[in-house]
Amino acid sequence: MRRVTAEAPTLIASAQRALRLLEAAAQHPAGATAKQLARDTGLALGTTYHLLRTLVHDRYLERREGRYRTGPAVSGLSPEEPLDGPEAGRSRLDRVLGRIAHQLHAAVHYARYKDGEVELVAARAAPGANIVDPERFRIGAHAHASGKTLLALMSAEERRAHLARHPMVPFTPYTLREPAQLPLLPGPGPQRAAPITQYQEYELGLVGAAVPIVLGSDLAAIGVALPLSQAHRLTAVAEKLRTRVGEELVTAAFGV
Repeated sequence: MRRVTAEAPTLIASAQRALRLLEAAAQHPAGATAKQLARDTGLALGTTYHLLRTLVHDRYLERREGRYRTGPAVSGLSPEEPLDGPEAGRSRLDRVLGRIAHQLHAAVHYARYKDGEVELVAARAAPGANIVDPERFRIGAHAHASGKTLLALMSAEERRAHLARHPMVPFTPYTLREPAQLPLLPGPGPQRAAPITQYQEYELGLVGAAVPIVLGSDLAAIGVALPLSQAHRLTAVAEKLRTRVGEELVTAAFGV
C-alpha cells in the first residue's frame, strides 16, 4: 500500500525575491541603493536590478536620485490605521491618494484654502518626480493647477486679498501675470466643472490639472502632475481624476 505524504507547496522563487526586496526597502525610509538592497537580501546585483525595474514600473517602489523606497502601490495593502482623530483622517487620505496615483500613473496632491492661505496637505509623487515644496506651492497658487482652482472658487474679495499677499510673480515664462487671466468656476455644482490645467506655468517641463472639492464653506482641490513628455495624456488623466471625486475622497479629504 502506497504511503500518502503531504505535498510541499509550490513556491515561485521570483515572487519570493521581489517580496524580500520590498521588505528590505521598507527598512530604509530615506531610500537605499540597489547595491545596499542586494547586500540586505543576499541577491545577485543583476537579479536585484531586474526586480527593481519591475517593482518601480508597477509603483511598489520609487526611485529618486539613485535610491529606492516604497511607492504608492504599497500604501493600500494594509488596512490598519488609527481609529479616530486627525491621524486617522490623514491615513485615509494618504491611502486614497496612493490608489489614485497608482491608477493614473501620475503624481497626485491634495490642497485646500484655509485661514487665507493655499495649503498643500498631502502629495504622492510619481517615480522620478521632484518632491513638491510646500512653501513654493503656497506662494505660487496662481501658477499651479490646484492653486488656480482654489482661486477660481474664492469670492472676488478673497481672491483680491490673496493676490495682494502673494502677487502673481513669474515662475516660468508661461506663468500668468494678470488676475483677469485666471479662470473662474461657476458657483453651483463646481465639482462638475471641467478640470483647470497648467502647462509649464509653475515649473518648466511640468503640466498639471486639478478639480475642485467643495463641502460647505471649505474649499479644496485635488491635482495631478505629469512631465511635459506626457502632456498628451493630461486631458484623459484629468477626466479620470474628475470621476474619482466621490464620497470616498471627500470623506477622506475633510477628515484631516
